[in-house]
Amino acid sequence: MLKKVMLHKIAFFLPMFILALLGLVPLMAGMLDQPFYVSLFGRIVIYALAAMALNLSLGYAGLVSFGHALFFGVGAYCVAIPAFYGIDSGWIQLCICIATCAVLGCITGLISLRTSGIAFIMITLAFAQMGYFVFVSLKNFGGDDGMTISNPSKFFSMNLGDLTTLYYVAFFLLCVVFWFMWRLYSSLFGMVLRGTKQNTRRINASGFSAKKYQLVAYVISAIICGIAGFLLANLNAFASPSTLAWSVSGDLIVMVVLGGMGSVAGPLIGAFVFLGLEEILKAYFEHWMVVFGPVIVLIALLGKSGIIGWLNGIDQRLTRLRNHYETMKNTSNIPSEEKSV
Repeated sequence: MLKKVMLHKIAFFLPMFILALLGLVPLMAGMLDQPFYVSLFGRIVIYALAAMALNLSLGYAGLVSFGHALFFGVGAYCVAIPAFYGIDSGWIQLCICIATCAVLGCITGLISLRTSGIAFIMITLAFAQMGYFVFVSLKNFGGDDGMTISNPSKFFSMNLGDLTTLYYVAFFLLCVVFWFMWRLYSSLFGMVLRGTKQNTRRINASGFSAKKYQLVAYVISAIICGIAGFLLANLNAFASPSTLAWSVSGDLIVMVVLGGMGSVAGPLIGAFVFLGLEEILKAYFEHWMVVFGPVIVLIALLGKSGIIGWLNGIDQRLTRLRNHYETMKNTSNIPSEEKSV
């Protein structure tokens, strides 16, 4: 029975398997005495969190934001700047991070949503570049050299300077956001949001305000992306303007598209494949990006819906094969007399 269920739910069980695997990383790294893997997979967990945030805007609402690096970088500096002034309370830093990203998301969202299409992409990109140059010009906070964080965030007795603690906190938040996105996908809010991606005029005609739904989704997306930056700053013990660079937004978009834009589990798979492949190629090739680019293009060509769409296709083919097999089996069990009748 289990085998039958698994055969028809590969697109469901693979993300669950990846989540379970990520949950066991610190244990396996301890058994192998390789703490490097905790750091490596911690980065994957954090980027998966940021990719899920972007997917809410890009995949659900159809808002192609090229400026989510702004929230990612601001989240990192919400740890670094308070720590510079001796404030190492994680609660204070987290409140600053959420409030700042919410305000930034609201302001940039209100302005950006007055446009659509290419104009929306360019405006969000412009906001991220403005943030990048603001932090580059702040020489008191390291300028383009960035800031070292000597005092990581502390939550009561929990210190995010401990790699294993930070990993489990990031993994817990990833599971919470995964569950939240799964519930949101089929909720009324999620259905209206996905409707705005297809036809905003029809949504407005149905009595919903498409812009308000898109703005709320954009702000939630900004807050989650900021929290991912908060975790990344603690992981690296460093905050840099490079976190706000347009290339970071590009990487997040590739992760979402690669995994499956608009699906719940797509960003998780996309981040896992993107960063995992990057690390493997770095180990074997000096000019790894020459190989990395064509490999990503080949994977993207597997299907317009990304890896999760490709897995759904396999599920559908297996379902047809199983139905065909059961039909043939039932036909062969019919007595010859009945067949003649």
